[in-house]
Amino acid sequence: MPLTFGLKTTPMHVPYADIQRVWLEADQIPEFRDAWLWDHFLPLAGPKDGPVLEGWTLLSALAAQTTRLRLGLLVTSNRVRPPAVLGKIASTLDVISGGRLTVGIGAGGTHQPPGAGGIPGDNPAIAEYAAYGLDLVPPREGVDRLRETVEILRGMWTQDVFDYRGRYFTLEANQNEPKPLQRPGPPLLIGGWGNRMIHLIAEHADIWNISGPPHNDLDFLADRVRRLDAECARIGRDPAGVSRSLQLIVSYDDPAATRRTVQSAAELGFDHIVLSLPRPYPEHAAHWLRDEIIHPST
Repeated sequence: MPLTFGLKTTPMHVPYADIQRVWLEADQIPEFRDAWLWDHFLPLAGPKDGPVLEGWTLLSALAAQTTRLRLGLLVTSNRVRPPAVLGKIASTLDVISGGRLTVGIGAGGTHQPPGAGGIPGDNPAIAEYAAYGLDLVPPREGVDRLRETVEILRGMWTQDVFDYRGRYFTLEANQNEPKPLQRPGPPLLIGGWGNRMIHLIAEHADIWNISGPPHNDLDFLADRVRRLDAECARIGRDPAGVSRSLQLIVSYDDPAATRRTVQSAAELGFDHIVLSLPRPYPEHAAHWLRDEIIHPST
């Protein structure tokens, strides 16, 4: 697949006007296929009392002001909204955007049970979820819940009346109108890198995204690519049917280093790169990304 690019504006410690400025600029630059937000309620870096804008609300505002960019959250937490409520939100936003939504989703906040290892207090989701009355679940349960969410989304996007009975969620006579403009529904991007998540991605994702601390470890990325290929082969799916997307935080000071990582990711088989902008955003940030990372002059 040809290499495509998106950008990400993390709505943390950043005014709405700055995010709006970057998105409207990127909407006029064809090198950007898509633009992304996130799904957190508290800052994950910097002052803990800083401002954070809610992702789906902000996405709706930006969808109404842009005309070309595909858009989504990288990624929606499956622990925040009931699956059918998320499906209704996504259906509405696909209509607002004229069929430009990609539903990015992940397992959301999870925790290791006692005795499973890990450093107490090293999970930023603990404070965030406690502050908003949300529950953390063990990783295995998080993946199982995500699987049911994917089944619910696809069912309510395609069926006139939809019943569902799973281990965690039950729907009775769900009716979802209007349906998304995209048929059979918006593409599903699933983010994650654990073995159980890779299995779920091989089964259900249109796009796989990997991000976070391991993203600069090329050996780790190569291992995860091989794992996804193997899972696809095991279930009889063509690995080429899953787009591979990497989120990469760009360096304003060393764009050449960012370009080298992009090239290395492409050599591993990634066909989509999301260039995440550190705060504060420079003037003409989208043009800077195009000129320094995507199409450098030298």
